[in-house]
Amino acid sequence: MEKLNPAALAKIDAIVEAHKDQPGPTIVMLHDVQNELGYVPFEAMEKIADACGSSVAEVYGVVMFYAQFTTEPKGKHVINVCLGTACYVKGAQKLIDQAVEVTGAPINGTSKDGLFSLDATRCLGACGLAPVAVVDGRTIGAATTGNKLLNELKKIIAEEKAGA
Repeated sequence: MEKLNPAALAKIDAIVEAHKDQPGPTIVMLHDVQNELGYVPFEAMEKIADACGSSVAEVYGVVMFYAQFTTEPKGKHVINVCLGTACYVKGAQKLIDQAVEVTGAPINGTSKDGLFSLDATRCLGACGLAPVAVVDGRTIGAATTGNKLLNELKKIIAEEKAGA
């Protein structure tokens, strides 16, 4: 396991300090750590458990229960493709296959260059817009129409290359 840098540890300490005396702070702390670092490292779970008077196992259980938490760092750009029934029937498998090909990110993994994370999800709650993908928090409905998702990913790649 890779050690966190001092800046990340300081952010975790600040989050824990800000919420430790509030009722039910575990979820709030986990949410803030994930927003700040992009994931919840083990060191954060240890600090949160200590501040809340619970075990690391209990905090880890919360992290594993809620799908929005991740224990692995994500890429700079996060892509979620819904593979729920409505999306799958309307071509979500093609979307996820294209995303793998264009970004180099494996399903539920991160590309070697750290640029993209690709997650297959079960439902994004937008079945009427199927097939749906979310790129960096932005929902793309009817994502196969006119290759919307593919075009968005190519645009991001071009912007990254231009900025490099």
